[in-house]
Amino acid sequence: MSVEPRRAALAAIIRAHPVASQEQLSDRLRQAGFDVTQATVSRDLEALGAIRGKRGGQLAYLLPGDIAAGSLDRILGEWGLSAEIAGNMIVMRTRPGSAHVVAAALDEAALGGIAGTIAGDDTLFIAVRDGHEPSAVAKRLQRG
Repeated sequence: MSVEPRRAALAAIIRAHPVASQEQLSDRLRQAGFDVTQATVSRDLEALGAIRGKRGGQLAYLLPGDIAAGSLDRILGEWGLSAEIAGNMIVMRTRPGSAHVVAAALDEAALGGIAGTIAGDDTLFIAVRDGHEPSAVAKRLQRG
């Protein structure tokens, strides 16, 4: 069986219910008819870009698109640690495993001064558009 239906089911479970553990996710996937191990669920979570965070006051798995739909300032305040100017780029440090979350939120927010982002694990590069001052963009990012 293809991994896509399983990953789609996993994403649907994460969006529908606050689930805090891989064991709970494995159980729900099995109830949905998927034969999974905890290792499979772990790989699928990584492939989906899921992280653990707060949802409705509870610790739960979150998907990047769902997180990005929240307030950019809240996301920057919770996961952004620092922003440093490097030419026409900004190097932003984040909490481990959350650079992709911040990058997705920035990309979705479509701020005028940002051309795009590239995310690693705890660092992202933000390309500043021509005609925009990197220091002004960095200041906006640190306000969060």
